[in-house]
Amino acid sequence: MPIDATPSEAAPIEFIGFAATHESSESGPRAEGPVVQPDYVREVARVHEASGFDRVLIAHSSASPDGFTVADQVLQHTSRLGVLLAHRPGFVAPTLAARKFATLDAFHPGRVALHVITGGDDADQARDGDFTDKPTRYRRTDDFLDVVRKEWTATEPFDHEGEFYQVKGGLSAVRPAAPIPVYFGGASADAVRTGSRHADVYAFWGEPLAGIAERIREVRTAAAPHGRDPRFSVSLRPIAAATEAEAWERAREILRLTKERFGELRKSFPLDHAEQRGSQRLLEYAAQGEVHDKRLWTEIAKTTGAAGNSTALVGSYEQVADALLDYVALGVTTLLIRGFSPLADARDYATLIDLVRTSRAATAAADEAVVPA
Repeated sequence: MPIDATPSEAAPIEFIGFAATHESSESGPRAEGPVVQPDYVREVARVHEASGFDRVLIAHSSASPDGFTVADQVLQHTSRLGVLLAHRPGFVAPTLAARKFATLDAFHPGRVALHVITGGDDADQARDGDFTDKPTRYRRTDDFLDVVRKEWTATEPFDHEGEFYQVKGGLSAVRPAAPIPVYFGGASADAVRTGSRHADVYAFWGEPLAGIAERIREVRTAAAPHGRDPRFSVSLRPIAAATEAEAWERAREILRLTKERFGELRKSFPLDHAEQRGSQRLLEYAAQGEVHDKRLWTEIAKTTGAAGNSTALVGSYEQVADALLDYVALGVTTLLIRGFSPLADARDYATLIDLVRTSRAATAAADEAVVPA
């Protein structure tokens, strides 16, 4: 067993994809048509379900369409696929946010999860009228999640007196029958301090294996005093093909297109990731080398300023599946994978998902066979 692995080696692997309201990526052309394209939402949801994904991320920014509406559309047009709905605390009262999530869950039981994104870009926060600094935002998130948990679970009226939120006699008529999972992202000390108290799943961007092992240790250490044992997620951009050479050919073309098109994209909607510790970490790794471990490619992160999930695994399907399993061996149980051609790649990732799960099942069966009775 690897030094950083957990004893629960056979824990199920969760795959999360990405559902936007139109086709777009760093390397793609400017999207044609309206921002919200209902037919595209339906297709991307159904393709993810058919490929074997467990959930799709519904992302958030100050310019994004309403995530609750998009999530409902995804859930309406699938039968099994879940959603990981990003929510930024500070703009909706926590009691109301809790009821919105619980109501969505009531219509689609067990298929809704909350992804807490506190907000690392001051300019993006300001577009929605929030001028607090990052430490303040993380303290607000902490208070927000305390109220959300109470609203989800309280069977009698409750009061809450926090730094940011006060509630008198709070009680929701709609509560989730089973706990709604809370996913949490952030690499700063404030993020770890807050997320370790609340996260069921702590999410990392795609760092090299040593970096992820370091992050897992950090979060586990912070979570232990709170009696919490979170699971872990890693976000990556697989570029897979029948052969390694074909995969690298496609990767170079994606890089060329990204360099050509990304500047124009950011003119229309600038985002500054310099304040985000997660972006800084990716850029530090990119400065150390183009490829880390077996095949973690950092050039897209370098080109975009590490604008979010921007490191790729490049290789044949079998090679990329093996690289994903290296993260699983560290204790990661959620893999968030999305492509540079979102719809086509979601369809293509069925092969990766099958390879990873088949290999995982075979390893688990072999481990069971050698365990003494």
